[in-house]
Amino acid sequence: MSADVSLEEPARRLTGADGARDSDVWVRSLRPWDGYFAVVWAVTLAVVLGAAQPSWPLRAVAASIVALNLPWYVLVGRPAVLDDTGGQGPARRYVVGAMLLFLPTAVLVNETQLVTFALAPQCFMLLRLRGALWVLGIMGAVPFAGWTLLWRPSLGEGVFRLLLAVATFAFSAFLGQWTMRIIAQSRDRATLIAELEAGREEIARLSAAHGALAERERMSREIHDTLAQGFTSLLMLSQAVESELEHDLPQARRHVALMTRTARENLAEARALVAGGSPADLAGNSLPDALNRLTDRHTAQTGAPARSTVTGGVRPLPTAYEVVVLRACQEALANTRKHAGVSVPVTVLLTYSSDALTLSVRDQGRGFDPRAPREGYGLDGVRARTEEAGGRATVSSAPGAGTSVTVSLPLPPAAPSTGGAQHPRGSS
Repeated sequence: MSADVSLEEPARRLTGADGARDSDVWVRSLRPWDGYFAVVWAVTLAVVLGAAQPSWPLRAVAASIVALNLPWYVLVGRPAVLDDTGGQGPARRYVVGAMLLFLPTAVLVNETQLVTFALAPQCFMLLRLRGALWVLGIMGAVPFAGWTLLWRPSLGEGVFRLLLAVATFAFSAFLGQWTMRIIAQSRDRATLIAELEAGREEIARLSAAHGALAERERMSREIHDTLAQGFTSLLMLSQAVESELEHDLPQARRHVALMTRTARENLAEARALVAGGSPADLAGNSLPDALNRLTDRHTAQTGAPARSTVTGGVRPLPTAYEVVVLRACQEALANTRKHAGVSVPVTVLLTYSSDALTLSVRDQGRGFDPRAPREGYGLDGVRARTEEAGGRATVSSAPGAGTSVTVSLPLPPAAPSTGGAQHPRGSS
């Protein structure tokens, strides 16, 4: 253990402003030491009064001085142990005072050395290790030397007293260092617990932040795939109506009706989004039916032919899978309306197999270079949704060669089914 180790630091840590609870723990841990000091003090006082030597007046004087140790500890020693200012002044003042009370009585009555067992732990609590060992050595050497010079004992008695002093020093040093080690370990545990609590709070904070970020990202995707696309359709239809009012009133009326329908569908999507339920197109409908509605809506808004085809054994799937496919189809059709060109045919193919669900949306429009930088959130959102469900999304395109968006989701093996027929549905 380092010679600079001190127990006033644990006392400061446990009694500092970091929390009243820690202070209470330290006070409770100090109470057994109070009782220990009181017992040693009382036993020493009784032994001094009952000693065979020296004479009664000297023993009475020694006992009176020993008695002063108790109020000195209560008034000065205990507050010094609990002092959290970090100063060594109170600690040294108490130790010097305790030494002045101890040394004369130990020279007069050698039995007074019993009080060493109470003073030694206090020295280690208040002083650094090197200082405590020096004080302990003085408490053993000075009384023995003074008692020997004053009373001139026999050789045998002198050797016995010397061995007793050495044993007292060794035991007190061991007890003091053990005390320091225990309190140092308690300090380390307190530090570790504080670090664990801080780490737990940081994990909770990061978890909450991550959850909030994930929720914002989810809401962004939902708004982009529902409300934003609906508003885009309304804007496109309103522009068409504005150009048709003067020369094609029946078509303008059809577009106004379509605007009303789109607004209602957007409102239904907004309500489903707020309620946290499934998309409006899936409410009470199967996935193939929802895709048929999307292609019908696309044809109504653009006039371009759109055809949806379902192959394989249609079966109920987890809502999360159907939402991924539905949103991917919505985004692909929205991109076709915005970028592919007027009256571009679109083919939507949904394939159920034993281990996968695959959606393919292909148009014959202008196409683009997938490697070129692009703005927008849609295709990245499709990839993110698909990857979250454990699937894979790919986009194949080239300038002048159209665009194909494919989403593939792994599925558990299907139960035996009589399905397998194709279910074509188209609109033009």
